[in-house]
Amino acid sequence: MAGKGGLDKLTITGFADPGFNSPAKTRPNPIKAMINPDQYSQAMGVCYTKQQGAGGTGKKVVFNRDKGEALELALVFDGTGTVPGAPTKSVDDQLADLKRLIYEINGEIHSPNYVQLAWGSLLFKGRLKTMGIDYTLFAPDGTALRAKVKATFLGYHDNTDGRAAQKLSSPDMTHVVTVLAGDTLPLLCHRIYGDSRYYLAVADHNRLDDFRTLEPGQALLFPPIAQAGR
Repeated sequence: MAGKGGLDKLTITGFADPGFNSPAKTRPNPIKAMINPDQYSQAMGVCYTKQQGAGGTGKKVVFNRDKGEALELALVFDGTGTVPGAPTKSVDDQLADLKRLIYEINGEIHSPNYVQLAWGSLLFKGRLKTMGIDYTLFAPDGTALRAKVKATFLGYHDNTDGRAAQKLSSPDMTHVVTVLAGDTLPLLCHRIYGDSRYYLAVADHNRLDDFRTLEPGQALLFPPIAQAGR
């Protein structure tokens, strides 16, 4: 989800849809950072499942799913009046604006907004995971004059971006599927291979004693279609 943000100030825009097409009616929207972060961190990962055949000692490490991406950064909000171009709002009001945009429930979608963060080469689409606030400077009466917000965002994929090219529904790659309530082996075979008739081959591949009874939470290995008997 990194791309060309192309902005001189980090900009956070709220959206009311997972396609990031309809800007949220939350106000203000977008919000520009008063002071750009001095660093940000991105993390990503992949989940694998280890499969071991009956009587064997070796284990296969098989792709399960993409864990997704995460973005972590810190933003400074200042109310001293010494930052050029800074808003005249108090720190408390600036933080209230940020919370409405990325944290509080949007009544129209019954969840927090989807958010896009853009700055320089960064273009990250996701949703807030955690947010912490450190107050670092105060007026004599205790009014906050400066605060640092540490936020972590989880990347959001709507299957319309480049990751769709992974072809996760391809019958020519190995799949590890976690059984859900109501799943049957023919149904899962139809979902993955487009043909339910492979259920016996998949049952044999997983050494199932009774393919008619699948337990929710059970992990099943679906081999490439050539190995499933075509």
